[in-house]
Amino acid sequence: MNKEPQNASPLRSAILDCLPGIAGIGLFSAMINILALTGSVYMLQVYDRVLPSQSVPTLVGFTIGMLGLYAAYGLLDFVRLRLLVRIASRFYCSLQQRTFAISLLLPLRAGREADRVLPLRDLDQLRGFLSGTGPTVLFDAPWIPFYLLIIYMLHPSLGVLATFGSVAVVVLTIVAEIISRRPAALASEAILTQRALADSGRRNAEVVHAMGLSERLAGRWGEVTHAYLSYQERLSDIVGGISSLSKALRMVLQSSVLGLGAYLVIGGEASPGVIIASSILLGRALAPVDAAIANWRGFLSTRQSYSQLKAALRAFESPIESMKLPPPEARLAVDSLAVAPPGTPRPTLIDVSFQLSSGAGMAVIGPSGSGKTTLVRALVGVWSPLHGTVRLDGASLDQWDAQRLGAHIGYLPQDVELFDGTVADNISRFGGKSDPQGVLAAAKAAGVHSMIMHLPAGFQTRIGEGGRALSAGQRQLIGLARALYGNPFLVVLDEPNSNLDVEGDAALAGAIMAVRQRGGIVIVVAHRPSALTNIDQVMVLADGRLRTFGSREEVLAGMRRPPSPAAQRPSSIAPIHSGVTGHA
Repeated sequence: MNKEPQNASPLRSAILDCLPGIAGIGLFSAMINILALTGSVYMLQVYDRVLPSQSVPTLVGFTIGMLGLYAAYGLLDFVRLRLLVRIASRFYCSLQQRTFAISLLLPLRAGREADRVLPLRDLDQLRGFLSGTGPTVLFDAPWIPFYLLIIYMLHPSLGVLATFGSVAVVVLTIVAEIISRRPAALASEAILTQRALADSGRRNAEVVHAMGLSERLAGRWGEVTHAYLSYQERLSDIVGGISSLSKALRMVLQSSVLGLGAYLVIGGEASPGVIIASSILLGRALAPVDAAIANWRGFLSTRQSYSQLKAALRAFESPIESMKLPPPEARLAVDSLAVAPPGTPRPTLIDVSFQLSSGAGMAVIGPSGSGKTTLVRALVGVWSPLHGTVRLDGASLDQWDAQRLGAHIGYLPQDVELFDGTVADNISRFGGKSDPQGVLAAAKAAGVHSMIMHLPAGFQTRIGEGGRALSAGQRQLIGLARALYGNPFLVVLDEPNSNLDVEGDAALAGAIMAVRQRGGIVIVVAHRPSALTNIDQVMVLADGRLRTFGSREEVLAGMRRPPSPAAQRPSSIAPIHSGVTGHA
C-alpha cells in the first residue's frame, strides 16, 4: 500500500494539530463520567444507610459530599465545552485560507457544477458541530459498558436486563443511520439547487423585474422547494420515528429495572437502594444514545460536509512549490493551444499558435462564439489547456507560482468585478497602502485619475460590493487601472471599451501605447474599431480556430476585399512580421 504524501490530506493534518486538545477532552470526559456516579451512590447510601439508621448527621454529610461532587461535575462539563469551542476554532483556522482559495478556484475548474460544491459552508458546518455538544456523544459512548458493569455489580439480573435494553437502543440508532442516509443526501442536493436558484435570481434581479420573470421563477422555486420539503419530511419521519421508539423503549426499560429491583428486594436478593441506583445508572448509560438520536441531523450533515470537504481538498491539493522565475520581459508564445470551458469536454478553441515579442500590441477579433474570450482566459492562466502550452519567456504558465505570475499579468475581463473596499484597494489589488505611488501611476496610465479625484473621498471612496457606487464606465476604467498596476509584462483586455465614451476610448488608446513603449505586450479583444488604435497586429478567430494573423493593415485590408476562390480554400495564414510569428 502506497503511503500518501503529507500534503495530500490537509484535513488529516488539521485533525492531528487538534489532537492535544482532543486528548484533553477525553480526560475531562473520563472525570465527568466517573462523577456521574454521584447520584446513584448518593441514593444508594440514603436508602441503605440513612433511612434504616434515621441519622440526620449522616444525611447531611452525604448531601454536602453530593453537592461538592456535582459542583465539580458542572465545572468540568463547562470547561469541556469551552475546550471544544477552541478546538473547533483552531481546526477552522487551520483550513480556512486553503478552503477559501479552493472556493475561488472551483468556478475555474468545475464550471457550472461549482455552485453545488461549497467548501466554506462545509468547513463552517464542521466548526459548528465541533463547538457544540455533538462531539461529547463520541466521548461518552465508550463509557456505556462501564455503567452496565456497575449495574451488574448491584445484581446480575439487573445487568442482563440493562444490557439487552441498551443493545436494543443501539441497534435502533444503527438502523436510523442506515435508512436515513439516502433521504439526507437527497435533501442536501435539493437545498443546493434551491440556493443556486435564489442566488441566480438575486444576481439577475434587474432582468427578472424588467422582463416579468418573477412568476415563472417563483413557480420553478416552488417545484424545487416542494422536492426539498418532501425529502426533509421523509428524513424527519425517520429520525422522529426512531427517536420516539427509542424514548418509549428507554422508559419501558427504566420502569422494568425498577420493577425487577422491587422483585429482588421482596425476595431479599437486593437492598432498597439498588432500585433507585440501578435506574439512575441505566439512564446515564443510555444518555449518549439519546443525545446521538437528538443530534442525528447534525451528525448526518457533518458527515456529508466532512466527505465533501475532504474530496475538495484532495482535488485541489497543494502543488509542489515552483522555483522562483525571473520576471518575463521578452515574448509570449502559444503553441497548438486547445481549450474547453471548465466542466465541458468539447473545446471551444482548437490548435491556435502564435508568438508576440516585447512591445507588441495585438487585437483579437471575430464573430460571437469564435473563441476570443476562451483564448484570453487561457493566456492569463484562468482556464487550463486541454493540450498545448502558453509560455512567457519559454516557461509554461504551470511552471509559475500563481501568486508570482499574477504580478506580471494585467487582466480586464468582459464583466468587470470590483470588490467592496476603497478605489485604492481595488487598483492595488488589495496590496495594502504600501504603494501609493504605484496606485497613482496606474490611475494616470488608465486616464482615470481625474475622475477618481472627483469622487466624494477620492482614492479612499468605498465603492460597495461589485462597485455598485460607480457607473459601468467608471468600473471599467478602474478595472483597467487595476490591470495596469505594477507595470505587468502581459496586459490582456477583453472588450475594454464596451462601456467607454470618447474620452474613455482616448484613455484606453493611451494606456495601450504606454504598455508597448515600456516593453510590455498588450492583447485586446475588440468589437469596436476604436479599440484597434495603437495596435499593430490583428488575429481573426472563427469557429474556435485561427483564420488570419498579421499586421493590422494587411488583415483589415484582406477583410475588406471580397474573398477569392483560392482564399475560400484552407490555406496558411498571412505573413507575420515586426518580430511576431504565428501559424494555425
